[in-house]
Amino acid sequence: MRALATAAIGLVAALAIVLTVTAIGAPSGETSPEPLLTTVPKHP
Repeated sequence: MRALATAAIGLVAALAIVLTVTAIGAPSGETSPEPLLTTVPKHP
């Protein structure tokens, strides 16, 4: 029974965190105009 109560408390806490992050939303800002490097540049 104790394990069930602990699991329920953990589930409620996780749900509260998810709802808080959802309510806050994504931070406003702009992305960089330069693309990210995905390969290593060639050495001379």
